[in-house]
Amino acid sequence: MARGWESKSVEEQINAVEDRQHDKDKAAVKASDVERRKRKQGLLLERGRITREMEQSHKKQYLVLLERALAHIDAEIAGLDQPEIPK
Repeated sequence: MARGWESKSVEEQINAVEDRQHDKDKAAVKASDVERRKRKQGLLLERGRITREMEQSHKKQYLVLLERALAHIDAEIAGLDQPEIPK
């Protein structure tokens, strides 16, 4: 009888450790998702600011600069939209 009790306790401990590890993994995924959403939101705000400046600007050189910045931001947003490859 003592052996059965002992093996149940070990099994419960193993399950508890696995559950905690699973919870940590989920928390890490959620944290990275939150960070990606924040980054994307910031980029979208910056994109809006640049497009407004493009509408108001009349200098060709400044428009070229804004177009480059807009292309860079669009590339970063596209990179954030790509699914993350698990390690």
